[in-house]
Amino acid sequence: MGKTYDIVALGELLVDFTPAGISENGMLLFERNPGGAPVNMLTAAAKSGAKTAFIGKVGKDMHGLFLKDMTEGAGIDTSSLVLSEDAFTTLAFVELSNSGERNFSFARKPGADTRLAYKEIKEELLADTKVFHIGSLSLTDDPSRTTTFQAVRTAKALGAVISYDPNYRAPLWENRETAMERMRSMVQYVDIMKLSDEETGLLTPYTEPKEAAEYLLQKGVLLAAVTMGKNGVLVASGKGCEIVPAFQSKVVDTTGAGDSFWGAFVNRMLQMEEAPNEISMKQWRECALYGNAVASLCIERRGGMPSIPDAEEVEKRFRRMCVEAS
Repeated sequence: MGKTYDIVALGELLVDFTPAGISENGMLLFERNPGGAPVNMLTAAAKSGAKTAFIGKVGKDMHGLFLKDMTEGAGIDTSSLVLSEDAFTTLAFVELSNSGERNFSFARKPGADTRLAYKEIKEELLADTKVFHIGSLSLTDDPSRTTTFQAVRTAKALGAVISYDPNYRAPLWENRETAMERMRSMVQYVDIMKLSDEETGLLTPYTEPKEAAEYLLQKGVLLAAVTMGKNGVLVASGKGCEIVPAFQSKVVDTTGAGDSFWGAFVNRMLQMEEAPNEISMKQWRECALYGNAVASLCIERRGGMPSIPDAEEVEKRFRRMCVEAS
């Protein structure tokens, strides 16, 4: 029997306050954007045609209700989004450099996303998805940490492909050593995984992308993708290892670029209708090119979810990238 959902994700849903100019009084203005890596990932997948659902917790406040509306507007099922009476929605304030790179400051002491308990999850959702996706920010605090591990173990036992994107944010961890220990502890359950070239040393003993990817494969990961910004993405599986070039774009804001890449990548993988260990390097390359097309459009705009392009725009750039890569 088929499963209802292509991808279900668990994790943080928060507000990104991103710079939006200077007021007439000379003060920095911020724009309220919906964000959170798992939801950015689902948005890219949904816009590529996937049926998606999100599991998480926000405050029952103006920001939480805004996020619920925006998530639903992106075509994501929010029936397992909990509105908390006891904790405020997590907020992230983003500082952008001239090159579009980001620096973060968080209001999360505690944030509602860290308060998710396993009893609040509908187990039938874990049984009814082809892919179950998580990040690492739900591993910073309990009860969300214990909840995440229990949900992953349940989803895996019920036949879901486990997808993982660590998405390291230093200000949210007690220290680097704790982050490394907890992020690495998830790898044993993972089937497919995306990390950046800045995270290789956190998740493996190696900083060089190829060595890090090969290490992850030895640990049981079936597909490891290491994003390298303008240098493309290294894709490694049991079928081989290859660097897939990026599409050169004018960078405005890199928020959501890696998340949108992965959402599009995973949905393209599902369209192959093969188990991850059966997919060829040629097919993985196609997944990566499609993900790169989405990310290249995303970084040309401001914000996380709002910057993720629609399928028609992506297909146009994807075809162009395929021609240039051939």
